[in-house]
Amino acid sequence: MLTSRLQGMRRSKSLFQKLYDLNLFIVAVVFIIAMIGFALLYSVSGGNVDPWAKKQVIRFVIGMAGMVFIALVDIRVWMFLAYPFYFLSLILLIFVSITGHTGMGATRWINLGFMNLQPSELMKIALILALARYYHCLDKEDVRRYKSLLKPVFLIAAPAILVLLQPDLGTSLLIVLGGVSILFCGGVRRWIFVVGFIAMIPTAFGAWNFMKPYQQNRVLTFLNPERDPLGAGYHSIQAKIAIGSGGLYGKGFIQGSQSQLNFLPEKHTDFIFTVLAEEFGLIGGMGLIGLYIILLAYAIIISMSVKSQFGRLLTLGMAVTFFLYMFINIAMNLGMLPVVGVPLPLVSYGGSAMLTLLIGIGFVLCAAIHRDTAISRGGAFA
Repeated sequence: MLTSRLQGMRRSKSLFQKLYDLNLFIVAVVFIIAMIGFALLYSVSGGNVDPWAKKQVIRFVIGMAGMVFIALVDIRVWMFLAYPFYFLSLILLIFVSITGHTGMGATRWINLGFMNLQPSELMKIALILALARYYHCLDKEDVRRYKSLLKPVFLIAAPAILVLLQPDLGTSLLIVLGGVSILFCGGVRRWIFVVGFIAMIPTAFGAWNFMKPYQQNRVLTFLNPERDPLGAGYHSIQAKIAIGSGGLYGKGFIQGSQSQLNFLPEKHTDFIFTVLAEEFGLIGGMGLIGLYIILLAYAIIISMSVKSQFGRLLTLGMAVTFFLYMFINIAMNLGMLPVVGVPLPLVSYGGSAMLTLLIGIGFVLCAAIHRDTAISRGGAFA
C-alpha cells in the first residue's frame, strides 16, 4: 500500500506546474485585505507602525510563506496528516488548560516568546481536516448509518468542551459550527440537524444558569446596550457612534474621532471594522466585504470542481470557517450579535488568527491545484 502511494506521489504535478496553477489573483486579494489591516493598525496607533502594524506585517509574511507551502504540497499528504494534526492540536488544548498563559480572565494561549499561540485557532483547521478525511473514507451507505456519527461527534465534542472550559464560549461555538457544517456537507441525514436544532432550544435556556456572570452580562447588554452605557454596553454604543459618524465616505485616514481619541475599546482587534467604517465610510466597509465575498465565492467554486470528497469537504469547511469569522465580527460591530472575541479575518491584530486563516486559504489553493487528483478511500484511521 505504501509503495502504491509513493508511486502515486511521483505521478503528481511538478513544482513548476503547481506554481503555474497557483491562483495569483486570490493571492493578490489576500494581500490587499491584509494591507487594509496594516493601514488600520497604523491609523489606530496614531500614525505609528508600533506597537501593532510592524508585528502584524511580520506575522503576515510568515503566514503567506506557510500558505504557499501548503498550496504546493500534494493534497494526499494533507489527507494522510489530517488525524495526526488533529491529535496534536488536541494535545495543545490540553496543555494550555494546564500551563497556558492567562489573559482577560481566560487561559487560551501558549507563550512562544515571539507570539502567543492560541491552540483553539489551530483546532478549527485541524477539525475540518479530520472530518473531511473521515467522510472521504466512508461509503455513501455508511454515511447514512447512525453509528457513523459516533466518531465525528467525538471529534467535535472533545475540543469544544476543552475550549469551553478555558472559558471561551465564542470559539467553542465556532468549532462546533465548523464541524457541523462538514457533517451537513458530508451527507448526514438532514432530519438529524432539524431534530438537533429543536433540541438545542430548551438547552440554550437551561445553559443560562451555567454561564459566567460576564457572559450573561454580554447577552443582556446585546438586548439592551443602554442598560449599562458606561460599563458592559460601552463597546457597542461607541461602535455604533463611530460607524454612524463615518457616513458614506468616512472622515478620512487617521481622522476618526472615536478611535483617535480612544473612545473606542479594542480598536485594534475586535472593533477594527468600526475604525474602517468611521475613516472610510460605507464605501470602505462594503469594499472590504466585497473582497471577502471574492474569497468565499472562489472556495465554493473550487469545491464544485474538485474530484475528491476530501478536497470538496476541505474547501467547504474552510469557506464556512472564514464566513463565520467575517459575519460574527461585522455583526458584533453593528450590534446585531453579542460582543465576543472573534477577529476580523486578516485585518484584526493577532498572530494565531492570522496564521490560521492563511493556512485555511492555503488548503483551498491546494485543493484548486490538485482538483484532478484522485484520492483512494483507504488509509490509517479510515
